[in-house]
Amino acid sequence: MKPALIGLIGTLILAGCNSVSYYSGPGLEPIPGSITYNGQPRSKLTKSPPGSSFPHDFIDQYGQQVEETYIIQPDRSLIIAHRRYKPIRFFGD
Repeated sequence: MKPALIGLIGTLILAGCNSVSYYSGPGLEPIPGSITYNGQPRSKLTKSPPGSSFPHDFIDQYGQQVEETYIIQPDRSLIIAHRRYKPIRFFGD
């Protein structure tokens, strides 16, 4: 009886790990160069599942290299989940 109970509890714990969670934070404000700077893009990402993420690299208005991570929401809109400024490298350092 005890091994079956332990197995059932373990199965329930692992089943909770597989649930899909969407990013529910407010996200970051877009800056010039962001995909969502002038509003949401016109084309919808129909082949990517909601909750998936993708990176976008660009140079901002001050010449800094920026890497943003976007998450696709259930309504197919994009939200900026993470932004990182990369250091400026000179001469291939």
